[in-house]
Amino acid sequence: MYVVELQFECFDNTTVAAVEQAINGLMDALRYNGQVLGREFPVVMDDAVFKVRAVCPEKTSLHSQFHSPQVKAGMNRLTQASLLAPKIKVLGRDINSEATAEETPGWQVLYTTYVHTCSPLRSGDSLLPIPLYRIPATFNGDHKALVKWQTEWQACDEIQMAGGCKAEHAALHEIRDADSDLFRRGWDLRGRIEFLTKVPTYYYQYRVGGLSLKDEADRPCPKCGQAWRVDEPIHGIFHFKCDPCRLVSNLSWDYQ
Repeated sequence: MYVVELQFECFDNTTVAAVEQAINGLMDALRYNGQVLGREFPVVMDDAVFKVRAVCPEKTSLHSQFHSPQVKAGMNRLTQASLLAPKIKVLGRDINSEATAEETPGWQVLYTTYVHTCSPLRSGDSLLPIPLYRIPATFNGDHKALVKWQTEWQACDEIQMAGGCKAEHAALHEIRDADSDLFRRGWDLRGRIEFLTKVPTYYYQYRVGGLSLKDEADRPCPKCGQAWRVDEPIHGIFHFKCDPCRLVSNLSWDYQ
């Protein structure tokens, strides 16, 4: 992934409020299209130039060919705030982030954790993230629904990992149990992505707890009830894989 700087120049008198609204609106649209990653984008004012730094999946992530209708609308609103289209400078590769999947995968998986800021869509062949703007829009022209799902999943993951309040159990239910609202929404998004990309797309079920190692090793697929344990963990993470139900899961972290 790469760190980029967007420079917005004023071409006429304007206000800080108008500039703030226009730039933040554009950055939100870029985020919901997968062109920038993360949730916070500090804006620095340098005379008549406003600068924003962000992380992108690729050097070319901000190319206009990837723009969603929402991003194009955000670009048009810059003029109303007396701002020119941003000049983009690639500052370099982010050494703390993952590389991006380059190959067309044989299968893919919706997988994220609270420590990841990259795309939640991963190549099943390499587990590297796939930029969302590379796939057709999931709903209403961009990937806002998918990004929102990822944000909620990560929030639940962080709460259950901290384990310091009663909300831990509710958060764990959302990312672990197949009857939870978050699980169902994610699994439906998975199906939408598979339909659009024509690539088998799986959903990751987080697993912790359980009565014993044997019970966990023998647990069936939560959807069809069939055996789904694989001989060798896939990418060292997925000990279970159900092809008909498009699910993968880990052996309970309590027994690893």
